[in-house]
Amino acid sequence: MADEVTIRIVRSFSEIDPAKWAKLSGASRSGPNYNPFSSHAFLSSLEESGSAVAETGWLGHHLLLEEDDELVGAIPCYLKSHSQGEYVFDHSWADAFRRAGGNYYPKLQACTPFTPATGPRLLVREGQDNGRVSALLAQGLRQVTSELGLSSAHVTFIPHDELSSLTDAGFLHRMDQQFHFLNKGYRDHEAFLAELSSSKRKNLRKERRNALANGITIDWLTGKDLTEEIWDQFFAFYMDTGSRKWGRPYLTRDFYSLIGERMADDVLLVMAKREGRYIAGAINFIGADALYGRHWGCIEDHPYLHFEVCYHQAIDFALAKGLARVEAGAQGEHKLARGYQPVVTQSAHFIAHAGLRRAVGDYLEHERREVEQMGDYLDEHTPFRKGDRQPRDGEEFDG
Repeated sequence: MADEVTIRIVRSFSEIDPAKWAKLSGASRSGPNYNPFSSHAFLSSLEESGSAVAETGWLGHHLLLEEDDELVGAIPCYLKSHSQGEYVFDHSWADAFRRAGGNYYPKLQACTPFTPATGPRLLVREGQDNGRVSALLAQGLRQVTSELGLSSAHVTFIPHDELSSLTDAGFLHRMDQQFHFLNKGYRDHEAFLAELSSSKRKNLRKERRNALANGITIDWLTGKDLTEEIWDQFFAFYMDTGSRKWGRPYLTRDFYSLIGERMADDVLLVMAKREGRYIAGAINFIGADALYGRHWGCIEDHPYLHFEVCYHQAIDFALAKGLARVEAGAQGEHKLARGYQPVVTQSAHFIAHAGLRRAVGDYLEHERREVEQMGDYLDEHTPFRKGDRQPRDGEEFDG
């Protein structure tokens, strides 16, 4: 890499060449570590559909690191006027800063909007010095924050190997917890169940029978199965459940049409049918080695159907396709009983104001200890037989 590089800010993915973007880490379906949420197709669909735009509080502020007109690194980034749709909560920080006379918003948010899934944030072009480019991106994000006079920059749901570049640049480290299913090479769902304690295994089998007891069947839809009629039905589920759960769902109907056109082979809809019509469904995205569960909706309530559609079917699909894990979204201790285990998630935060930075740093130090202690506690309450616990983040299996 030459000594002189430049950072350019663009407001929209329409200004970025998809072919150049596809050369960045995790952004190409043909690449080794593909993450669908890092793809140009997904991120541009959020913008073009009106889901993540200035009018909804997500003004594109994407950082492009360039050398000789070549894109060597990037950070998908947004100028935010609120803290919704992020799943790493900083409302209390904003409130404290406001009460002290400061303006917390706008802030910079490096993430995939509305998507609590770990994935590359410091995207580096293949063949580049990963450490150096990541360090330049981290420093660039901090510099942009300062030059724009913003309160803070936040990089959320980052892979562990990006953390040091950000903390070296003065970002504070935050930890949280999700629940993931980890595939230990099971041949099918029964092989997975065999590793659970007898009582848990019996309960899950009963739960799955009861979920389908009212004549309900399950379909997996992907690729050419994702017609506009199917999207209409799924969007009705999303709006019905999302309106009750969140007040205002984030995603527009156009978003689903766009991803159906651009990345249908990366999408799995798990749809529940009763009496000839679909009544519920969950959307998942397929990466190189993971299935990412996002959201679900229904127009009929049936006992245990949510668990079947969102968690059990996701495990079935991952096992059938040889995927290493299922990431089932944010929160949800109820996932533990269904074979999902606690996994640590990471984020990094640059706070410009020295006083607020000290206060947040003290808070995060305490919070990290609590997350670690809770992980240890939950590890003792997994449904696996004693001695068969799956490895936590960063651990390896014996043998």
